[in-house]
Amino acid sequence: MRFMQFSHLTQRRLANFRTNKRAFWSLRIFIVLLVLSLFAELIANDKPLLLGFDGNLYVPALVTYPETTFGGELFSETDYHEREVQALIEAKAGWIIWPPIPFAYNTVDWEIGEPVPSPPSARHWLGTDDVARDVTARIIYGFRLSVLFGLALTLLSSVVGISVGAVQGFFGGWVDLIGQRLVEIWAGMPMLFLLIILASLVQPSAVTLLGLLLLFSWMALVAVVRAEFLRTRNFDYVRASRALGVSNFDIMRLDVLPNAMVAALTFLPFILTGSITTLTSLDFLGFGLPAGSPSLGELLAQGKANLNAPWLGLSGFFALVVMLTLLIFIGEGVRDAFDSRRSVTSVDAKV
Repeated sequence: MRFMQFSHLTQRRLANFRTNKRAFWSLRIFIVLLVLSLFAELIANDKPLLLGFDGNLYVPALVTYPETTFGGELFSETDYHEREVQALIEAKAGWIIWPPIPFAYNTVDWEIGEPVPSPPSARHWLGTDDVARDVTARIIYGFRLSVLFGLALTLLSSVVGISVGAVQGFFGGWVDLIGQRLVEIWAGMPMLFLLIILASLVQPSAVTLLGLLLLFSWMALVAVVRAEFLRTRNFDYVRASRALGVSNFDIMRLDVLPNAMVAALTFLPFILTGSITTLTSLDFLGFGLPAGSPSLGELLAQGKANLNAPWLGLSGFFALVVMLTLLIFIGEGVRDAFDSRRSVTSVDAKV
């Protein structure tokens, strides 16, 4: 039984995307990496996944337990890496199951036993940074933060950009003329310098940084959506809707927007790539997320500051290369899938 029936055009586009093996496998790999990063707390964490103590089961990775729970003296959260705590657990025939990487992105390894940043080892697969934090854990958490931040910025900027382009293209005339002049003036501003200035004036956080980047990232789709609305607004079915008394908002939403979305969707993967790159650049310069956040840009900055520890720069570099390469391949596949000429020739031949 089919719960979702796609139109013939959508089926052709999906089939056309699948024929692009590079894009199709890139999407699969990216989804796997994203899903794994969403469960980063179960992969890299300084808290055990499961703990047995005095005949009871505990889940420290999901629930916070004070040290007094295991016979300690402190009412604060338990530090499971402390030898005293481990001795208390073992005294009650306890056991601990650690995640594959027993360090979170902000865990400082006080027992590393060598100067930091330390090179890769069995304890730290990609070494540690200059604060003795595990690089592998920071990459996993940094990948998740970069992708989720980029997705949020892409979604919000797309909503604003599509709305502005739709209003300009649909009404035309003075609305379009004035709107274009304002967009051109705003687009001509030095975005990176203004972001650095604004980021230095406000308290850094993910929300404030998202708002600052949104001020400039919405312009990517304005020209595309405006052109589609200018082309479509005088079609016969749009004129018929006007003659029937349909409101302008409903005409834009139901009649014109679906055509414009085809062109807009092909740009979304590339907008996501640009959002991640901008975030990384600001973090690298020190004007991005708050200090201590799992940032790939901050890892690159550490690699620049510690040339004697090449694993820092190389780890951040290859993490970005893999992520951005996958997104670019996916974007190329989406663009080709929405190409009407490719859809007709490659898919109809198989139908």
